[in-house]
Amino acid sequence: MANKEMEVVKGVDLNRYMGRWYEIASFPSRFQPKNGVNTRATYTLREDGTVNVLNETWTDGKRGYIEGSAYKADPNSDEAKLKVKFYVPPFLPIIPVVGDYWVLYLDDDYQYALIGQPTRKSLWILCRQTHLDEEIYNQLLQKATDEGYDVSKLHKTPQSDPPPSEEEGPKDTKGFWYFKSLLGK
Repeated sequence: MANKEMEVVKGVDLNRYMGRWYEIASFPSRFQPKNGVNTRATYTLREDGTVNVLNETWTDGKRGYIEGSAYKADPNSDEAKLKVKFYVPPFLPIIPVVGDYWVLYLDDDYQYALIGQPTRKSLWILCRQTHLDEEIYNQLLQKATDEGYDVSKLHKTPQSDPPPSEEEGPKDTKGFWYFKSLLGK
């Protein structure tokens, strides 16, 4: 089934999509810290229509993060196919790393989402809350399976309730794992 065209959500209202999303589960990347917890993404719409992306995770009490920007792959399409670009420290000159971000499912209230990529090597389940109802989680697994993903590779991300604040934990700027997982490496 893996060669059939993936169905992508159409007509996403970017304004409503902005804000914070918690990672409920994802395909682990070998660059991602094995013990990373409280992973989340915060999206902010910029005046030029692009999206500021802040990805954060906590490892052994340290906050790691990486920032980038997202934009529509095709401005004329109503499909939710975005490109995400991260500027990678500490290489000089700063090299942008670009990955795909396809919204495969989004509920009408913009409370949970299934994000994939054309290679099917990366998959994320995101939610506005730190916990997603099991029934909904299983529905998203079924949708991912229908789109040709091997959901046995999904790894649940531990989330603390309440979630940590930005100020918690010493800074760790080795946010490399995230963009590498975006590239499906």
